Amino acid sequence: MTTRNAGAHRILDANFNRAREALRVMEDYARFVLDDGGLTAEIKETRHALADCARRFDTGEAGADLHTLSPPTRGGTTPLITSRDIVGDVGAEITTVHEGQRASAADVVVAAGKRLSEALRSIEEYGKTIDPEFAAAIEQLRYRGYEIERRLAMTIQARERFGQVRLYVIITESLCRGGWFETAEAVLRGGAEAIQLREKDLSDSELLGRARRLAKLCGDHGALLIVNDRPDIAAASGAHGVHVGQDDLPVPAVRRIVPPTCVVGVSTHTIEQVRAAAAQAPDYIAVGPMFDSPTKPQAYIAGPTTLAEARTITALPLVAIGGITNENASHVVAAGTCCVCVCQDVIARADVEAAVRALRETLGRFAREAAKSR
Repeated sequence: MTTRNAGAHRILDANFNRAREALRVMEDYARFVLDDGGLTAEIKETRHALADCARRFDTGEAGADLHTLSPPTRGGTTPLITSRDIVGDVGAEITTVHEGQRASAADVVVAAGKRLSEALRSIEEYGKTIDPEFAAAIEQLRYRGYEIERRLAMTIQARERFGQVRLYVIITESLCRGGWFETAEAVLRGGAEAIQLREKDLSDSELLGRARRLAKLCGDHGALLIVNDRPDIAAASGAHGVHVGQDDLPVPAVRRIVPPTCVVGVSTHTIEQVRAAAAQAPDYIAVGPMFDSPTKPQAYIAGPTTLAEARTITALPLVAIGGITNENASHVVAAGTCCVCVCQDVIARADVEAAVRALRETLGRFAREAAKSR
């Protein structure tokens, strides 16, 4: 091996190890902490793609001067491994205080994401001295790593921001038995953790005024206000979030409009839509309709089975929506851990507060029973 490339090969070997280790740490978190099948598969595929790049050196495909390396030994020692020098590594004993400190599993995976991007950048830059084509492949892996890091971070954040919401009520004036604001007050007194303002026919000024009133009301109750369809109204009113549908702005565009603390949810009706939504890393994914809904009739009913399948592919908070009542809520809870979103079964009642309390009690009871049976 030439002296010029001996150092480069040691750098590549060290950083391949760092990158593989970082990906394994991230994969373990996605698999065992988040239980996120989609993220786990993506990280695993990236780890294997990185291993394929490393094999280019093992087989002598990356750079003509690799032919000066010793061939693999009978025991399987590879060219990069033969360049390794643990004893002579001047940086092996250098550590910092922060390296030994991790407050939580989330901190561990965040640090792994940073380590991955640093390692891939080093491989890419030093790889240019041996094989520009190889370096270009590593560059694509680096971008893929950035996206994985982003999705992990957003999933962790989503769990923190929306993960504790169990009952979510939609407020639409035309469906309220009483006044819309009084209905919202009763919903919050009953214990709902979030409400959504859904009004399709109001002027912008009227919608903004209502959103501002509800944002203050929800803040007083420690609840979230989500505005349907309108990220501009959500941002201007101080609402806590916005909910968009399949034909509305995509999640990345919404995040450019609303403050970074704003919750972003998206509606889905099929597993394909769930996968696409998960890739955008919203704060929650609504799946529905669960049943035929008089509020928003649909030709296609996703049902609890779609909710159950959605839970196997993403760890993002899920919201079950559409046609849910106190009588059928057990089927939803049995399908998987989720937040339940209701509308007419609560806001059209004579005693809205009592309806919310009854539904919360039902959800709590069935959730405990479902947890025991899993």
